[in-house]
Amino acid sequence: MFFEPETRQGKIFSIVLLCVIVFSVILVMLESVGAIFAEYHRFLKTAEWIITVIFTLEYIARIIIVKKPARYIFSFYGIIDLLAVLPTYIGLFLVGSHSLVVIRLLRLLRVFRILKLTRYTQAGRLIGQAMWASREKISVFVLFVVIIAVIMGTVLYLVEGEASGFTSIPISIYWAIVTLTTVGYGDISPATPLGRFIASLIMIMGYAIIAVPTGIVTAEMMKTTEQKNTRLCPQCLLCNHDDDAVFCKQCGAIINP
Repeated sequence: MFFEPETRQGKIFSIVLLCVIVFSVILVMLESVGAIFAEYHRFLKTAEWIITVIFTLEYIARIIIVKKPARYIFSFYGIIDLLAVLPTYIGLFLVGSHSLVVIRLLRLLRVFRILKLTRYTQAGRLIGQAMWASREKISVFVLFVVIIAVIMGTVLYLVEGEASGFTSIPISIYWAIVTLTTVGYGDISPATPLGRFIASLIMIMGYAIIAVPTGIVTAEMMKTTEQKNTRLCPQCLLCNHDDDAVFCKQCGAIINP
């Protein structure tokens, strides 16, 4: 049920958990609406505790089932599972008017439950694996973009100056990032012909920059689609084994007895 999403029991378990996660996120959104919260406070509170108990049992069950609990607890999904249940319990101990703001912030952490969706959907796992596989290329690309923003921001600071709103290099870098990402808030804009020419170059570069990470992730997704098996190893949590695999290719544990 927990580590075999391809089995009948695993699919039923995944669907049920998906529904609970979506329902819990909807509850968090409804609680932020004052009129709904005031009228249905008791129902929202009861539903929240039921969902918290379900996720708590799931979290404890995973720790008991997995052969290396520490690996799961400190993994990405283990931390997300903990964040999904922790705020509700912490709210019990932080009482009083002075801590209401803290409780309110802790309750917002329940939105992390939506990240649990990727575990139970093959498409979500595919995207996550592609993102992780392309992390080095994307990191280098982001560093390159940051360098361009720093250089262009400094150039615009020298060209425009305080008269056009470029009062400092950090402010100019902020403008370069906004322009490079094609957001364009319009709070700062160059006034000189040279500044506008440089801004035009940055805007053109922005369109190319948006396409690069998309291409990197897409290429990795095409590689990942070749592996359709979603079986997880209960010992090291490695996935994407071969269809006929009996042992885990990383730790050697039995995955398909």
